[in-house]
Amino acid sequence: MFLSVIIPTRNRADYLEDALESILVQTLKPEFYEVIVIDNGSVDNTRGIVDKLNLQHENRIKYIFEEEPGLHVGRHRGAKEAKGEILVYADDDIIASQEWLSAIQNAFKDPEVVLVGGKILPKWEGQIPEWINLFKSKVEWGWTIGYLSLLDFGDETKIISPGYVYGCNYSIRKTVLFECGGFHPDGMPQELIQYRGDGETALSRVIKGRGYKSLYEPKASVFHWVPSERLSVDYFCRRAFNQGISDSYTEIRAKYGLSNIFSQPSNQTPFPIWKNIKKMIRFFLFWKSNKASHKHPIVRRVNKAYAEGKSFHRKKAEQDPELLKYILKENYFL
Repeated sequence: MFLSVIIPTRNRADYLEDALESILVQTLKPEFYEVIVIDNGSVDNTRGIVDKLNLQHENRIKYIFEEEPGLHVGRHRGAKEAKGEILVYADDDIIASQEWLSAIQNAFKDPEVVLVGGKILPKWEGQIPEWINLFKSKVEWGWTIGYLSLLDFGDETKIISPGYVYGCNYSIRKTVLFECGGFHPDGMPQELIQYRGDGETALSRVIKGRGYKSLYEPKASVFHWVPSERLSVDYFCRRAFNQGISDSYTEIRAKYGLSNIFSQPSNQTPFPIWKNIKKMIRFFLFWKSNKASHKHPIVRRVNKAYAEGKSFHRKKAEQDPELLKYILKENYFL
């Protein structure tokens, strides 16, 4: 089984170098994987970093310059260039554990598994503020901090909802990526922020709708850099604003009947009724225990930014027919 590691990047050369170095020294033998860097319009030393590492590692990195902006563009370009049957998407600011790719390869030996994620642990660059815990969520399998793309579901392999396979550590069968419609728009340059969408979330939603198996493999773990500027209320507000845009995008597509165009009803009920009841009870208890946090001034400020992002995007879509046309595209393949 051959894996293609795909890293879209834009002006993050320093982080990219650390990420690539961790990926090039995996326990998985080099003949079982390739590394593809999609340079999405960088003007820094990204190409120089790749060239330097290629000199040190026998030209093992494939470098592709893609001038069209957008994280989804880089992701799709990587998929089309990939030789592997398994596409391993990673952010340019991760540090992969040495067993990362071996664990992913092993997880896909189960033919029913179509999507694999793992631990995403923090690599803090600054002092951790206490208020961070206000944004830490307990879910059925463990904990997450969504705005920092952090996740830990423990040390046992388990089936999980595909919504908890985050984009910075997202491995998928190539056939399934194309079958399910690919990625929606995600990260965009600030001047094009209205073209942001719901990224891998929509793809994961289709995978869930089809009843496909998603796996959490704890050994497929990465560390995710959390620089000091992300440990600020201002950053969380910007992130919330962007999430508001993403959710507005999802709602507009749903309004026009495009929310599940690639989904097919499963022959099985996704979750037995008793499991749904248990989930409702857990949600109520969690909501009750965290009700006070919603009154915290920082949480209120972040929630306000989220609402502003939603409003911004809705107005843009109402005023710009070309933007609405873009939002309503069936898919975003190149």
